[in-house]
Amino acid sequence: MRLLIALLVFVLLALHYRLWVGDGSQAELAALRQEIAAQRVELERLGARNAKLRAEVVDLGSGLEALEERARAELGMIRPGETFLQVIEPRPSVEPPH
Repeated sequence: MRLLIALLVFVLLALHYRLWVGDGSQAELAALRQEIAAQRVELERLGARNAKLRAEVVDLGSGLEALEERARAELGMIRPGETFLQVIEPRPSVEPPH
């Protein structure tokens, strides 16, 4: 009888070890859940970026306004007959403390 109780206690301890520490344990499950949450956040960020890029591609393909805006902003291009003015802000003077 004692041998049977000792065997059952050993089996119970072995199962608890696997549940808390072994392969497929609660700790591993919690780590995987955290990793899934992080992947979902990254997926949402990339999905928003893709939607923005998709909208930009459609806009560039359908109209000239977006193309003109991009040429002005990134390449510094101007239309014929326009005058380019560059405003240079004065740097604040840095005076040494007295």
